[in-house]
Amino acid sequence: MVVSRLGIVAAEQPLASQAGASILAEGGSAADAAIAASAVMGVMQPMMNGMGGDDFAIVYNARTGKVTGLNASGWAPERLTPSYLHSKGLQHIPDTGILSVTVPGAVMGWWELHQRFGKLPWKDLFQPAIYYASHGFPIPQWDSMYWPAYAGVFRADAVAASIYLPGGHAPKLGQVFRNPEYARALELVASQGERAFYEGSIAQAIVKTSRELGGVIEPEDLSDYKAEWVDPIETDYRGWKVFEIPPNSQGIAALEMLNIMAQFPLSTYGPVSTRRYHVEMQAQKLAYADLYRYLGDPRFVKVPVAGMISMSYARERAKLINMDQAKCSFQPGIPPGAGKVIAAMPHPGTDTSYLTAVDRDGNIVSFIQSLAGAFGSGVVVRGYGIILQNRATGFTLRPGSPDVLAPHKRPFHTIMPAFMEKGDLHIGFGVMRGGNQPLAHAQFVSDIADYKMNIQQALEAPRFNHFGRDCGYLIESRVPKSTLVGLSVLGYNLRVVGPYAEFVGGGQAVLHDSATGVNYGGSDPRKDGEAIPQPSPH
Repeated sequence: MVVSRLGIVAAEQPLASQAGASILAEGGSAADAAIAASAVMGVMQPMMNGMGGDDFAIVYNARTGKVTGLNASGWAPERLTPSYLHSKGLQHIPDTGILSVTVPGAVMGWWELHQRFGKLPWKDLFQPAIYYASHGFPIPQWDSMYWPAYAGVFRADAVAASIYLPGGHAPKLGQVFRNPEYARALELVASQGERAFYEGSIAQAIVKTSRELGGVIEPEDLSDYKAEWVDPIETDYRGWKVFEIPPNSQGIAALEMLNIMAQFPLSTYGPVSTRRYHVEMQAQKLAYADLYRYLGDPRFVKVPVAGMISMSYARERAKLINMDQAKCSFQPGIPPGAGKVIAAMPHPGTDTSYLTAVDRDGNIVSFIQSLAGAFGSGVVVRGYGIILQNRATGFTLRPGSPDVLAPHKRPFHTIMPAFMEKGDLHIGFGVMRGGNQPLAHAQFVSDIADYKMNIQQALEAPRFNHFGRDCGYLIESRVPKSTLVGLSVLGYNLRVVGPYAEFVGGGQAVLHDSATGVNYGGSDPRKDGEAIPQPSPH
């Protein structure tokens, strides 16, 4: 771990972590540092995030002890309806293109976070990102592998290809990549605030781009949009309070998983044992069955949140687990307060950036952002280089589903920041990788609560991820052979992947000890990231 009495920022790219740490050194808060690091990540990992996407945050205020949530997920345009798509001959929402685009919430999320918790001037937070967008940065290792794998999404948009495929190709390791159009967008946001994006020249460019490509985004879709401060949902796991963002985020599944896992003595099983992984795999299947049945935008549908994360319901669900045999699918349960709905469809968007920051006062921001799919919709805002997300793929056209498409409704969201605390210990954490996130969060919490790992050990610990249907799981090769055999005997279909596989997600974490005032940071070796401490005043 990184250990310091000053602040720490942990992000997927060291230059983004460094940007946040430099903001802390200038007297900025954890919120300021998170915004600065987030803006840099949008420049350096355009396949994952940027101003054209959404974000969520959980904020811990060290002075008051209060934990607050921010939902900055965008909504569907007013005219993007099932009947409109059907009139175009479409039977499902397109995976890419302008009709997959929802209103971006990221900039509004930055603004709200700064308004409530920022200390430095707004414009100062964007100078590192503007520098890297205009002067360029060398493509790092992880990007150099990921970028060409998904570059095909730009083939349908020549404007996008001209920016993100310089010379007709994805940039290579060490190649300096510049994005002066995106730098201009950042400069406008820095000087004019969030209105530049939602009412000013960037908003006008988004609408113009949409109309040019046959989309339906109108000025009011942008100008009416607001992010929402929310109360995080929580559960108690072995004395740790664990917090997640409420629906429309899938964080509720992590809490339901933990409640089911709490019914078993995991600490006696061992951290890489067959019995431990079996319980977690079965808990995942139970929780995800409920997730896909009930999750939706609570402004449009009733989500039985209290029932889904009640301990009595967890005890009922846990009884369905047979310790001697894997069950490959479970029916959704009926938690207290549930109404009758048609099952939602899972939406496993995988392309996400998580970061977290703690300042010298112990304030923590747990922050996550995404374009949904790799390079989002593949559509770039003319004149500003902003890739628009394809988060409309979080909707379905199936009538009766809690996630059926509707005007100004927020979609099923995979991204989820997290926070946990016990006594004097407070941890901001997150693990990326689409639909794997609730599972990975539950594994991280268990590693700390059941097996007494520190945050770096918990990030590095072997993990698994569900794939396909039934009992298919990806699992890292560091898991002992005896455990792999034991799981196979129980009925799991395992695909063994590398020792630190991106398929199981990568995470970041910070910890503040309020008794000593000392901060700790960790970064997952599955990514290119680093936890970087605030430099000393010298």
